[in-house]
Amino acid sequence: MSDALYQDALLKLAKEAPRRGRLEPNDASVRLDNPLCGDRVRIDLRMSGPKIADLAHEVRGCVLCAAAAGAIGRLAVGLDREGVARLAAEADKALAGDAPETQELQAFNPVSRHRSRHDCVRLPFQALKQAMGVE
Repeated sequence: MSDALYQDALLKLAKEAPRRGRLEPNDASVRLDNPLCGDRVRIDLRMSGPKIADLAHEVRGCVLCAAAAGAIGRLAVGLDREGVARLAAEADKALAGDAPETQELQAFNPVSRHRSRHDCVRLPFQALKQAMGVE
């Protein structure tokens, strides 16, 4: 695998991921596993009306999965369902090699060339969407 995949921005997102751990009590909690690579992520949410008031994440997985959870930890508080859907769409945009609006998600552009690793990035976003009830 190319070293270019693990650029400084991705490594920083994974290393400095805010909101690690569990959130108790929570209003929603979703754990997803990727049986192909062994990644596991849990997203806990505390809501204030329709918006995320706080969140926490646990990741047992690769740097890409941890970086995606780190991006969520930085960006998802304050979002409603539509905002979560837009955030996940921006992540998909980065994986397609396009320029997402959010700087944190631009870090995932190098992953676009490694289709087998896209699910590593998407897993935390899928957990977030499920926790928010976003299709």
